[in-house]
Amino acid sequence: MRGAGAPAVVALGGGHGLAVTLRAVSRYAARVTAVVSVADDGGSTGRLRQWWDGPAPGDIRRCLLALAGDGPDQKLWAQVLDHRFGEGDLAGHSLGNLVLVALSQILGDFGSATAEVGRLLGVSAHVLPATTGPVELCALVDGATGPEEVRGQAKVAYSPSRVRKVWLRPPYPEAMEEAVEAVRDADQVVLGPGSLFTSVLAVCAVPAVREALAERQGGRVYVCNLDHQIPETADLGADDHVAALEEHGVVVDTVVCDPASQVGQPSAARATSAGRRRTAGGWELVPASLANPNGHSHDPARLGRVLAGLAGAEPG
Repeated sequence: MRGAGAPAVVALGGGHGLAVTLRAVSRYAARVTAVVSVADDGGSTGRLRQWWDGPAPGDIRRCLLALAGDGPDQKLWAQVLDHRFGEGDLAGHSLGNLVLVALSQILGDFGSATAEVGRLLGVSAHVLPATTGPVELCALVDGATGPEEVRGQAKVAYSPSRVRKVWLRPPYPEAMEEAVEAVRDADQVVLGPGSLFTSVLAVCAVPAVREALAERQGGRVYVCNLDHQIPETADLGADDHVAALEEHGVVVDTVVCDPASQVGQPSAARATSAGRRRTAGGWELVPASLANPNGHSHDPARLGRVLAGLAGAEPG
């Protein structure tokens, strides 16, 4: 239940992980803002980007659907916008992606298109693209004879070599000013769960977003994944995730990790055996049981209770 002093919360990332976080924070936050990566170039989104010079719509669509209202009309529209064509020229395309692109062309910008689809779905949160224009995710990976550059989110995600660094092209894309202000002013900012390099750091690679995070005095929470993502984060533990964030100039105050998960083993499991503690790196490690019964995805209710406690709010 949301109290009168319920916090304003911003969630950063993309994909299915961000959708889970949004369901979790919606249980206790008075104001929810999602700042979403728009660097995706795979599947339906990748095909659209071959001819449409705008932000990637796929992760935005997922977030809007995750926050859709419970009314019958809203549920119907959520089902319609989640529809994926199975045959013909549109095979593989999500209708929601097509609608976002069409609205962008009609209304003149992608942010307005996102807001209009949110209105149709009864979304009370603010869902904002991290940048106003298209971006390409680039990475430095370990090659056979030395460091190699890989370009494109899909190629980075499936690079067989260890990812060392990611950045955006162009390097200084224009950020959504509303998104930057939300990161700067929120009571709590949640990063993850989700793909470390291709979702979380893809958002933080936007200089204005990263700088807004750095200006904060606290309330920055990183939620670790439960499983290793093969090959993107194979064998990386919670401390390795945080080290990667710090190497990219992203500082967090609290790390939430399930000690029974793959990412919680082995170093984080040793650290969490005594419960909450402050690490040598200065961030607080918070162990918590977060998984659904299947063990492979976060339970929004469990995650919501932990995040609410960190924000000093009543859990929903």
